[in-house]
Parts: sequence; C-alpha cells; structure tokens
Amino acid sequence: MDIYFELMQYPVFSAKKMTEYYSSIRTARQVLTRLIQNGQVERIRNDLYTCISGETLDPVADRFQIASAITATSYVTHHSALEYHGITNQVYYDVYVASETKFSSFYYQGYTYHYVSSRFQDGVIEPSFGGGLKVTDLERTVIDCIKDFEKIGGLEELLDNLTSIQSLDEEALLKYLDLYDNQFLYQKTGYLLQQENQHLHLSEDFYRACRNRIGKSKRYLQKGHKEGQYNAEWCLILPNYHTVAESPLLQIWG
Repeated sequence: MDIYFELMQYPVFSAKKMTEYYSSIRTARQVLTRLIQNGQVERIRNDLYTCISGETLDPVADRFQIASAITATSYVTHHSALEYHGITNQVYYDVYVASETKFSSFYYQGYTYHYVSSRFQDGVIEPSFGGGLKVTDLERTVIDCIKDFEKIGGLEELLDNLTSIQSLDEEALLKYLDLYDNQFLYQKTGYLLQQENQHLHLSEDFYRACRNRIGKSKRYLQKGHKEGQYNAEWCLILPNYHTVAESPLLQIWG
C-alpha cells in the first residue's frame, strides 16, 4: 500500500484519517511525519493536512475545500461564495468561512481564512465531485452579502456583483430572509434588488413581501453617511455623494 496515493483521495484530511490505515496511533503519526519531511504532505493548520502534487508541487486542496474542512460545520460564504459561483471576477485573498464553531483566522498559501458566525445551515450545498466542498447556494449568498456588505468589500462591490446575476429564486430568498428575521435586512434586500430588477425579473409579490416586513423605522443604508436622500418606499436614507460619477448608486438616482 502506498499511503501517499491513498491520501490523495482526500483533498484535506486529519491525523485521524491516518489511523484508518495503521493499527496504532504511534505508527500513523510516524508515517505522517515522514510524509511531511519528504514534502509529500503539508500541514495547513492544527490537525489539518493536504497532499502536495508531485507534478505541480502545489497543494491538491483548493481554498474552498480547505475552508470546508476547518471545522465539522464550516462552509464557504459571503464574497468567497460569490467567487465560487462565478459571480465576481475579482479574486479576494481573504476566504470567508462560516462555522458553528469559532476558529482563529489563519494564513495558508497566499490566503487568509476568516471566521464568520453561522446562524443556520439552510442553503448550504455540497456540489457533486467537490471533494468535500460546502458552500452557500446563490440565493443564500446574495442575502448574506447584502446583510454584511460593509464587511466584505462595501456597497460598490456588492452592486457590481448584483449586476452579474441573471436570475434568483424568489422563494429561496424569502426563506432565508425569514430565517434571519431582521427588518433592516428586508429593507436593504428589497431596495437593492429592486434596482437590479431589469435583469433579475423578481415579481411585485416578492417586493411586497419584503415591504410588509420592514417596519416603520428609518435607517441609513450605509454606515458613516449620516446625511442623504430619503427613500420613502423602503424607509432608507441613501448616502449622498459629491458627484454622480462617484456614486455606486449611479443607476438608482443619478
């Protein structure tokens, strides 16, 4: 048995995986140490490892597979999920990872992995032949990015990404909104998706469902902008910009 080729079946694995091939933990750890010393296996963090390709000398695991293996409940989320779905052409070197178990940020092979609190597992998919990949579906990804846009690139980046989306499932969007049960999120989602509706083609029923959940409170769309134009439909105060050209909301009220 060539243990290296056996382990190549698993993009990311733990030391426990080694014990499936050896009768003693001591022997398993000795073999793992030898593989690391030979440059055939590399430690990612703590008890997380990946094989090194003999052809490319790169890790066989990609950043999405690594993110999905950090904890038992971890999955790719937010801007990283947009990258997986091919929505954005801009590659971030920060990987956003949701998990029910908190972990400290760490750096590996050019990427920094960041913890995001997981509120629920609904909308997490495991694509076929993904090598253990777990990622939010497109609708959950959109809702998460709208919810936290100030943390993952800002409003302009969010709007750029929304323009690349051609269709969304209304029922799924409303399901995730209901799970978050947050008035401000209904406001932001309804307003921002409405500006892209020329190509999203969401129904008036969808926007009515959002409006019915926004409450009566006036809120600022973007933190740090305490003055702006008031949108009565969504009870939102939109940020002012010095010129129309500077505004990421150009198509909205430019």
